[in-house]
Amino acid sequence: MPVTEAMRGPVTRPRSLDPIDRGIIEALQENGRAPFRAIAARVGVAEATVRARYARLVDDGILLVTGVTNPLGLGFEAQAMIGIKTSGSPEPVADEIAGWDEASYVVVAAGRFDLLVEVVCDDRRHLLELTTRLREVEGVVSTETFPYLSLAKQVYAWGTHLVEEENA
Repeated sequence: MPVTEAMRGPVTRPRSLDPIDRGIIEALQENGRAPFRAIAARVGVAEATVRARYARLVDDGILLVTGVTNPLGLGFEAQAMIGIKTSGSPEPVADEIAGWDEASYVVVAAGRFDLLVEVVCDDRRHLLELTTRLREVEGVVSTETFPYLSLAKQVYAWGTHLVEEENA
């Protein structure tokens, strides 16, 4: 299955964001259901400006508004981080795994592992089957699985801590 940008999410450095874009993003990080009218009042612009900026942020792949859930609370019984070592470039392996439904997070890393992959599985049997499938991917040398025992923190409201262009 080919990987699309929508499946992968933003994977490149974003364009420059101004204070209005940042204000819209931060308001939506606090409450993804905030009405554009309330965001406009908070940011100090017209509602039409928020609508246009929102559409551009989505089109540019910078903003994705979605319902974030706790997979364990939804009945999925196995969640894990898997470290993967590859024999060559990790990008083709990352692209393949990013297309799997179970993969919620795929990143090329430096250090002990070439890739880190977060997976959500129905149960431990499903996790076992997935790790077996991972080992069959061309270019995968080894894997190490770190099953989650408890989800202590999961946040997506880290603000827009980008360096201002005039300070760069």
